[in-house]
Amino acid sequence: MPRAVRERQMLDAAVRTFGQRGYRAASMDEIAELAGVSKPLVYLYLNSKEELFSACIRREAAALVAAVREGASGASGERGASGGVGASVPAADRQLWDGLRAFFTHTAERPDGWAVLHSQARTQGEPFAAEVAAMREEIVSFVTSLIAEAARSAHGDPSLPDREVAGLAQALVGAAESLAGWANVEGTVSAKEAAATLMNFAWAGLGGLMEGRRWVPSSPL
Repeated sequence: MPRAVRERQMLDAAVRTFGQRGYRAASMDEIAELAGVSKPLVYLYLNSKEELFSACIRREAAALVAAVREGASGASGERGASGGVGASVPAADRQLWDGLRAFFTHTAERPDGWAVLHSQARTQGEPFAAEVAAMREEIVSFVTSLIAEAARSAHGDPSLPDREVAGLAQALVGAAESLAGWANVEGTVSAKEAAATLMNFAWAGLGGLMEGRRWVPSSPL
């Protein structure tokens, strides 16, 4: 069997084991048995449990980022926020909607991979947390560009301060991460429903900001 195929089998087994059992509880014996190989072969290919876990994080992170970017760049004939089927919609609106659907579809179809990224890697310290932080920063950067583009589309200039745009992107990505975890546990929430929930929650509020309507407390804090 080609090395790449064998290694993919090992990573598939490792992601499933780490995702369901957790990093600490997972054993190389379990992973080897699930992959249908000997434990020495796993060590030969991937050296250690730590390096195997890092390889799982890198693979799942790359797959998630690719899914979001591919989803956001794809054309869709569905109804957007600014018109009917086939209507011209703002690029940021369309891209964010498609990107969110791709995100929730991916995390639902690969729940063990999402558990590795969202639940396991972040709690095991370095270097694992840094791997996930790099992935998250790439997604945040992408969302930041969409929000900035939305502001330009609404006003002809980037009317929202850079710091506020960055904060909104962080909040949106954090909400998506939490919603994906909840949706996977709930088991009855579709990717489309999850994306619509977040669009209604976040995009409507962003629209108010771009129109100059801001929430302010009724009394001084």
